[in-house]
Amino acid sequence: MPGTEAFPDTADVIVVGAGPAGSTAAHHLARAGLDVLLLEKTAFPREKVCGDGLTPRAVKELVAMGIDISPEAGWLRNKGLRVISGGMRMELDWPQLATFPDHGLVRRRDDFDERLAHQARKAGARLVERCNVTGPVLDERTGRITGVHTRLGADKRPVTFRAPLVVAADGNSSRLSLAMGLHRRDDRPMGVAVRTYFTSPRHDDDYLESWLEVRDCPEPDGRLLPGYAWVFGMGDGTCNVGLGVLDASLPYRDPDWRGVLRTWCASLPEEWGFTPENMTGPVRGAALPMGYNRQPHYSAGLLLVGDAAGAVNPFNGEGIAYAMESGRIAAEVVVQARARRGAEGRETALRHYPQVLKAAHGGYYTLGRAFVKLIGRPAVMKLAAERGLSHPQLMRIAFRLVNNLTDPTGGDAVDRVLNALARITPRS
Repeated sequence: MPGTEAFPDTADVIVVGAGPAGSTAAHHLARAGLDVLLLEKTAFPREKVCGDGLTPRAVKELVAMGIDISPEAGWLRNKGLRVISGGMRMELDWPQLATFPDHGLVRRRDDFDERLAHQARKAGARLVERCNVTGPVLDERTGRITGVHTRLGADKRPVTFRAPLVVAADGNSSRLSLAMGLHRRDDRPMGVAVRTYFTSPRHDDDYLESWLEVRDCPEPDGRLLPGYAWVFGMGDGTCNVGLGVLDASLPYRDPDWRGVLRTWCASLPEEWGFTPENMTGPVRGAALPMGYNRQPHYSAGLLLVGDAAGAVNPFNGEGIAYAMESGRIAAEVVVQARARRGAEGRETALRHYPQVLKAAHGGYYTLGRAFVKLIGRPAVMKLAAERGLSHPQLMRIAFRLVNNLTDPTGGDAVDRVLNALARITPRS
């Protein structure tokens, strides 16, 4: 069984979850010389619900990890986003920026996550698969987390791992966070994504595609939903087709999301092949925890990253880039904290982690939450879907805003306006 060879049961840092956030954190920690245990409850390759499309923000993090992103290594590049709405379509290229690459990528999540985990292992992290974390080990005197209890391997034998710091990268439900008393904030938005795969002649499209008009049932009775549908060509003969929609905390009641996706697919041209007989797998769904919906991001030796931290972008539901960024930021904070000479200095550095995250995205996410409230209003969503593409320059600015693609210093007028807007918005 891979990843379960003989290993010590102690480390400098334990990372729970080998998704994009956990593997990125483990990679940067190990590359800095720390002894890292990366615990994954399943075995690779494994399925995850995702659109499989990566924006330039995610590409930047892959490059920082030293991952080969060439087409020869199996990555499919894309030029930007094609938006379809109100009977119109517009192709928006990824902007030319000093800070981010000018292209996105596509790769299936079952393979993507495995590559990141193996990159962390290559850097020196000890990857342990089929390791289900059942709860924290707590110091009875201080209440700090000092390790995790697990069930390991096919026989689910109990094993306890110990470390002075633990990174929770265990996803939206984050049982480890809950066990430490860290619950989701009800005032932060949640979304839902559903997707499946079809064999299709559209598999080699060099643009990601987003449709802004999605209804809960066919017209004329169907209500316009606050979200979008996507078609992402995978380059392997298949397309990832799905939708991302805000959940029922808004003035909508949860429809059958899988049924909504099937209905939407049935409205598309028959020659695209998005029909039941061309499906290569079931329709799967997942929750999207948005706008830092679990806080604080550090408490008593536990740091939250990725979906466990609610790091999904409220504007567009993008999670991978922010999972990787939060993993890298958490690693940087831990490395700096461990360089302090005393326990008090180390704890001061660790307690600063939530402020570092909020400095990176707090103002932007506050704007995103305001955006969520706006499109949750049917009249606003209807106006955006029907009229948005009739204003090309406005759409280009909105594209930059929604995808959070600006140069933080210098740049053009759009960069300066969007950056100033994020800076003056409260970070929470």
